[in-house]
Amino acid sequence: MTPHEARDLLESALRGVVPDADLGGLPGDTDLREAFELDSLDFVELVERLSKGSGLRIEEDDDLRTIDAIVGLLSRGTSPRPV
Repeated sequence: MTPHEARDLLESALRGVVPDADLGGLPGDTDLREAFELDSLDFVELVERLSKGSGLRIEEDDDLRTIDAIVGLLSRGTSPRPV
């Protein structure tokens, strides 16, 4: 998955949790939990949507705090745990 595709997947997944979410103009080091006021249940739902969309087994405790971290994980196409 290219970084552009990964960012698109992230935005799509995020909009499933926060319908008016827009990543446009946000720097890569933006903390998603803070920027979109995600509580723990919202974050779990985001991680599930990313897992389904990417085919990777992504866990809530993976380093997924920032836009760059998520895009990097998705772009590498690797997950710390097997699918």
